[in-house]
Amino acid sequence: MARSDLLVNLVKAGVRGDMADVRSTAEAIAADERAKKHTGVAERIVHALETVQPTGRNGHAQPLPRVRDGTGGIQRSEPRRSINELYLDPTSRGACDELIEEQRRADVLRAHGLEPRHRVLLAGPPGNGKTSLAEAIAYELALPLFTVRYEAVVTSYLGETAQRLRRLFDFVRTEPCVLFFDEFDAIGKERGDIHETGEIKRVVTTLLLQLDDLPSYCVLVGATNHPELLDRAAWRRFELRLKLDAPSEKQVISYFSECLKELGGQAGYTAKRLCEAVQPSSYSEAEEFFLDVRRRLALGQGSRELRSVLDDRVRAFAARRYMPVEGVTHGRSTNSSVS
Repeated sequence: MARSDLLVNLVKAGVRGDMADVRSTAEAIAADERAKKHTGVAERIVHALETVQPTGRNGHAQPLPRVRDGTGGIQRSEPRRSINELYLDPTSRGACDELIEEQRRADVLRAHGLEPRHRVLLAGPPGNGKTSLAEAIAYELALPLFTVRYEAVVTSYLGETAQRLRRLFDFVRTEPCVLFFDEFDAIGKERGDIHETGEIKRVVTTLLLQLDDLPSYCVLVGATNHPELLDRAAWRRFELRLKLDAPSEKQVISYFSECLKELGGQAGYTAKRLCEAVQPSSYSEAEEFFLDVRRRLALGQGSRELRSVLDDRVRAFAARRYMPVEGVTHGRSTNSSVS
């Protein structure tokens, strides 16, 4: 059965004739039923929101705003990585643990008139765990991960982007989930920027309204490499703001040590020596190195020693590191005229 507070709110909204409140409360009930695995009931509620036209006090039909399918702008996935698999600094890990506890024990908070925090901003250079952390939060909460697909939301037509954004949030509100906005600055830009058009300002305004209306059973995670580009009002909407910096040498060596233990066998390298040979600039690069090693070992089917595979992969990563990309080799210009 749905939570009693939601049922009471639904009755009050119906008595007031507040159709917007009726809809938002009904969506919350549907999400609550879906979380309890009562999918049949949840689908019936959503279907009723789409089709039923209630009669207002004047006797005329007053249709509820239709909940349109927002899946065109969302990629749904089932999370597979736990938070214990990530290398987080104590501050970030502690904040995430608190968020997860608040979501898991939301009923306790609501009994005291409080709601769990549910909007998180992750900032930092690429390749250091922002996407992985969003997945881990969804995994720990046993919720699906919804990743926003900008190519299906952002359009050049006037007003269409804001409409698509509203439809996306309409869909999200019908189910408890973790909603992930990668590159959040692409849609939450500073409205005071004189170089931006009026259209993007309308989109940001719509986004702010949708963030305010997002229920606490939907956890929103925004990630950005450029937090300085975010609109200040959008920045304030996030209850948790975490910075995921590039790992220190000590942290990377610790990561290499754990990976070498998992591989077993005679590596012929200490974690420190292997780290110095590979020189990863992020956790993503370090993870890719060991994935590459595992692929070579699997394809070798026991015919190759671990030391031989590591030597081969170290040489391969060194060659990639100094491979020219648009005139740059690992931070150095290939243009001889530049000193």
